[in-house]
Amino acid sequence: MKAAHGRVFKYGDNVDTDVIIPARYLNSSDPKELATHCMEDIDKDFVKNVTEGDIMVANKNFGCGSSREHAPISIKASGISCVIAETFARIFYRNAINIGLPIIECPEAAVAINAGDEVEVDFDSGIITDITTGQKFQGQAFPPFMQKIIDCEGLVNYINQK
Repeated sequence: MKAAHGRVFKYGDNVDTDVIIPARYLNSSDPKELATHCMEDIDKDFVKNVTEGDIMVANKNFGCGSSREHAPISIKASGISCVIAETFARIFYRNAINIGLPIIECPEAAVAINAGDEVEVDFDSGIITDITTGQKFQGQAFPPFMQKIIDCEGLVNYINQK
């Protein structure tokens, strides 16, 4: 499995799915279209500044709210390679894995890493390295079956390959 490496976009507690992708855009299921509105109600400059491989870091209960798959789809389609948080809402966690968006719970990293830091995540070991500060954190590594789903870019592709 690969690693993620990018610049950090940092958010706080209880970032809900309505903020990740506002309900007014749910009439589209096109990932590229959803990506153009990702995070716009909480961070108007996100879509202008995000680049392929960047990493999102948040505090507690990331992805709370409604169970829409549009939220992790918009994050992944925006170019974010991994989301690190203290905790995730359970339905968001499941939806992220199902669409192939790597997410890692690591409270220590979520607190210590700052916006703009350069971070690398090794998905095999769960080690998160803040290259900017030199700090390393042990996140939860993905079990092999989840790694396969993420490597296949989601559950549907994984099932289709079997």
